[in-house]
Amino acid sequence: MPLPPLVSKLPDVGTSIFTVMTQLAQECGAINLAQGFPDYDPPQALTEALARHAQTNGHQQYAPMPGLLRLRELISEKTAQHYHVPAPDPVTEITVTSGATEALYAVLAAVVRPGDEVIVLEPAYDLYGPAIRLQGGIPVYVSLRAPTFRPDWNEVAAALSPSTRLIMLNSPHNPTGAVLTPADLAQLAELLRPTPTLVLSDEVYEHMVYDGQQHHSVLQQPELAERAFVLSSFGKTYHATGWKVGYCIAPPALTAELRRIHQFLTFSVSTPTQHALADVLGDATHYQTLPAFYQHKRDLFADLMRSTGFDLLPTPGAYFQVARYDRLSSADDYTFAQRLTREAGVAVVPVSAFYHHTQNQGLVRFCFAKREETLLSAAERLQRFGDTLQ
Repeated sequence: MPLPPLVSKLPDVGTSIFTVMTQLAQECGAINLAQGFPDYDPPQALTEALARHAQTNGHQQYAPMPGLLRLRELISEKTAQHYHVPAPDPVTEITVTSGATEALYAVLAAVVRPGDEVIVLEPAYDLYGPAIRLQGGIPVYVSLRAPTFRPDWNEVAAALSPSTRLIMLNSPHNPTGAVLTPADLAQLAELLRPTPTLVLSDEVYEHMVYDGQQHHSVLQQPELAERAFVLSSFGKTYHATGWKVGYCIAPPALTAELRRIHQFLTFSVSTPTQHALADVLGDATHYQTLPAFYQHKRDLFADLMRSTGFDLLPTPGAYFQVARYDRLSSADDYTFAQRLTREAGVAVVPVSAFYHHTQNQGLVRFCFAKREETLLSAAERLQRFGDTLQ
């Protein structure tokens, strides 16, 4: 008897734009400024620690489900010192996850029930909407508008309803680099005060904020912290996205629900990798110098792009640069991104990919987490491409 056709849970979702553009970059020999990963290595102390622990007896077996206690204790100390907040309890409030992606999915699976509404500020990372829908939840989208992409809290207030289970934040923001301020967090706390709505705060670019500004974590706003899951990423902080290690900080009751899912989703994270991260996390030098490290790259890329025909939008955080291209083309952003990859030899991401319905605004996203020679070569290619159009 033939099997009936398989009914997809996400029939309108195709392959991720990051996979599509990376594959096209490989086919065309293009410089990949599309996918958000560095083309340089993690700190040597970290890779040496990984090699050491990979050869240590007992470090090849399962780690504890919530993560190595030593690593969770160091995360607690770092959080308290960096954000000047009470130290999260490493036993009941910190969970090590297989990247922030797993943490995000586990949070949604833990707390979103069929029919629940989840507010998403878009443009948004392309995982958010599908992950909500897979739980039977209903994404409710609120637009962030160029050029600043700052939230309009009146629009957020209008989106709140008795069915709102969760609001998702992302600061510093992917793809735009926008950052939330203490005033933003205070306004959100006021909005949520009379509601049971929870908060999922994606803060994976926490150490990439520029121009003398600071990242303001939800953990620093007590009213939000008591109802929030806060996600961080070692992969982003230590230039090791392929290691897929992140963590979630949340109050005990929320952490308990997160772990109910985490234990059946991945159970535990690579043991030698956790040991290696614990070896280096106590030294704050690396993440304290990241703002200057990435601001140099942002500013260098901006200088290199001045004569390419692109108009760069403000980038106060993260390691992405959004740019207008209307002086170069009237094509939609997906078509232009494909053309740029094939003809200029530089792969980018169309910003419309970060919306639940295509909203072409003539914007593309570059990743500047690259070596200087990579950025220089990309800019030279873009300059030549622009010269052919002007």
